[in-house]
Amino acid sequence: MAAQWRKTFACEKTINWFPGHMAKGIKQMRDHLRAVDLIVEMRDARIPLSSINRQLEQLAGKKQRLVVYNKADLAPAHVQSTVERELAMRMGKSQDVLFASATATAADAHNVERILAAARAVAESGAERQCSMMVVGMPNVGKSSLVNALRRVGSARGKAAATGARPGVTRALGNRVRVLESPPVYVFDTPGVMVPHIADPETAVKVALTGGISDDATDTAVLADYLLFRLNRLPDIDYCRVLRIERATDDLSELVAMLGARIGALRKGGEVDSEKTIAFFLRAYRDGKLGDHCLDDLDSAALDAFFAALAAPAPLSRNQEKMAKRAEQRRRSLEKNKARRAGQDQHALEKS
Repeated sequence: MAAQWRKTFACEKTINWFPGHMAKGIKQMRDHLRAVDLIVEMRDARIPLSSINRQLEQLAGKKQRLVVYNKADLAPAHVQSTVERELAMRMGKSQDVLFASATATAADAHNVERILAAARAVAESGAERQCSMMVVGMPNVGKSSLVNALRRVGSARGKAAATGARPGVTRALGNRVRVLESPPVYVFDTPGVMVPHIADPETAVKVALTGGISDDATDTAVLADYLLFRLNRLPDIDYCRVLRIERATDDLSELVAMLGARIGALRKGGEVDSEKTIAFFLRAYRDGKLGDHCLDDLDSAALDAFFAALAAPAPLSRNQEKMAKRAEQRRRSLEKNKARRAGQDQHALEKS
């Protein structure tokens, strides 16, 4: 059966989700940059390439930066060494990269301590003997959870930022929160910011599947179908045991029929409720019940293609293309009118 399964995933329509609070958030971040000593950029270890945000790369500029790949417990162990090596080699400079899980468990406290140590070093080397950090990243990568973990480990205090499993919980730049007493270390929590336009449809699906784009802006059936496609590409197909369904399949409708009947997601008359079943399937993945998976391909060819695209100018959205086209039309019209007036003036001179 496996030989007949899909080798590629057909996805033509991209997903764009850039609500107004994100544009406002970017402006607020820029306005506060002067007061920031250290930028902590958070990414998702399950999509180590797809969670790189061009806007945040530009925002960081020459500021000292620490890249934190959160949710490392949901990604395979090999991802860390591969990503650290490739970023150091391909970005042209060594980057400070940390893989962590900003949870409430004591086992991950050492990763939080490493972030605090970086902030402490910045504070002790500066004239003011203090450090202000700004935590940035795409939606739902765990920024607010990290702020709370920093506060809990650094100063033994409770939550300072609201958290949730959906994107967009933080909608504006928060107040500066003190997370370490001596030397004083403060942190700004920021709203998750998406790329205004994701040109590659598969990248958009990956970001949405990991919870970076609101399900309300997506077709969750497409996300579920892509998840099934990725699970079937794994060497060991284990989702049948975890979901307790009879067999593996490459057909989403068949998966929904089996899983919906198993969990009792039925409408009146015994028909399977596809929406509830798909939500259950996606939640199982997002909660880590289907194992640790990296959705980004990290082979040499895929890495070459990704970093080549990252170095190229950012692609324009349809609206941006329309605006650029109108601007070019206005420019040509102005030049044409200018040339016509010059001709008329020359003709008047010749007549005189």
